[in-house]
Amino acid sequence: MYIILQYALPSLFLGVFIGYFLRRYIAKLKVSSAKETAEDILKEAQKEAEAKKREAILETKDQLIRERTTFERETRERRFELQRWEKRLLQKEENLDKRVDVLDKKEKLISNRERVVDSKETELRKAQEEIRKELERISGLTGEDAKNMLIRSMEDEARRDAQSAINLIESEAKATADKKARDILAHTIQKLASDITSEITVTSVSLPNDDMKGRIIGREGRNIRALETLTGVDIIIDDTPEAVVLSSFDPVRREIARVSMERLIADGRIHPARIEEVTAKVSGEINQLIIEEGEKAVFDLSIQGVSPELIPYLGRLHYRTSYGQNILAHSKEVANVAGMLAAEIGADLDLAKRGGLLHDIGKAVITEGEGGHALIGAELARKFDESPEMVNIIESHHNDREPTGVEAVLVQAADAISASRPGARRESMDTYIKRLESLEKIAEEFEGVEKSFAIQAGREIRVIVNNDRVDDDKAKEVAREIAKRIERELKYPGRIKVTLIRETRIVEYAK
Repeated sequence: MYIILQYALPSLFLGVFIGYFLRRYIAKLKVSSAKETAEDILKEAQKEAEAKKREAILETKDQLIRERTTFERETRERRFELQRWEKRLLQKEENLDKRVDVLDKKEKLISNRERVVDSKETELRKAQEEIRKELERISGLTGEDAKNMLIRSMEDEARRDAQSAINLIESEAKATADKKARDILAHTIQKLASDITSEITVTSVSLPNDDMKGRIIGREGRNIRALETLTGVDIIIDDTPEAVVLSSFDPVRREIARVSMERLIADGRIHPARIEEVTAKVSGEINQLIIEEGEKAVFDLSIQGVSPELIPYLGRLHYRTSYGQNILAHSKEVANVAGMLAAEIGADLDLAKRGGLLHDIGKAVITEGEGGHALIGAELARKFDESPEMVNIIESHHNDREPTGVEAVLVQAADAISASRPGARRESMDTYIKRLESLEKIAEEFEGVEKSFAIQAGREIRVIVNNDRVDDDKAKEVAREIAKRIERELKYPGRIKVTLIRETRIVEYAK
């Protein structure tokens, strides 16, 4: 036993010693491996951090490049705009300089002509005096006697013509009696009927500044698309400063779009949701106003029994124009004129007034149907149980159908009177300019006329004559002949005043 212990104990100690060193060695290996793993992880983390850093730097550089590009583009655009305005200012300055030069040249030319006229004036007076003395010697009459004879002859001729015309009119009036006079009045004034003209289809809305155009357009055009979709009009945004144009053949839609846009501009909040809210509110207000305008027209004219379905169509005429003339105001005026004509000749006053008010009712639905407004209005009246006489008045007021009663003819005449009275309608620019040019051309073709000017929108023409070539008596004759020729050759509403100016201008120079 002792021997066994003697050999076993050293072996045991040796095994314990070896196991201890083996465990330390294994622990050292594990620590070394963990350190290597940690170093690898740290290196990977550093590499990833470097990669993300480089990526962030690249993105920052790209963003800077994009912002720099945007800034340079905007700078170029503004520079181009400034150059364009500079060119316009320079051009206007050059034009002003040219006009000043032209005015200086004209002033010098006028001064030279005045000196020539002054030098010839004395010679002309001497020649006229010699001619007058020679004529008096040959005729045996003085100048005053010859003038008086010519005046008496012209006065006698004018009196004979006037008396003949008066006698003819009186004899015809006595022969035809009341019925003939009634037909003559109705059919004569019917000849005044004129064509229906086109309406205005655009409305301009003023803006506080040009920056508001961008807000109206909105991001990627969403605001302007919302406005056009909700109101049914075309919104035109161009280079016109501080204004946008609304275009539509429907005047009610244009009015809704105009009021909505003005409210949005005043409010400042312009986005699709707000646009929808404002247009819905304005549409309700306009529809209510349409009904109120229709009811007011019927009430003002004391017309009874108009179908409630016709009232909104009458109200829509408040937003229609023809050559600048409001259709509802025109219809009320026609109703009053037709009623007065009917009262004068003994026709049905109520029917004439009703026909005058409803004669253009087809214009309220002209954008919703086909055919002329007279026929459309007749169908509308027939639909709402108006009488056959009323239907005929509406469909015949532009001779689309033959008038069957005197009231229909009276409405035609009243329509023509309202449309053609001075100031009722706005003419087109071409027609307006041609009429003024024709007036001046007629006046300047007469002998002795130096210059003429059509003023007061063509309702008056002022004629300046040469003082030496036209005396006072001849001036009256020239004015009368100009008026007669205008009557023969031109067509115009109302009357045109001919003002002839003859003046003596004496110029002397102190040297």
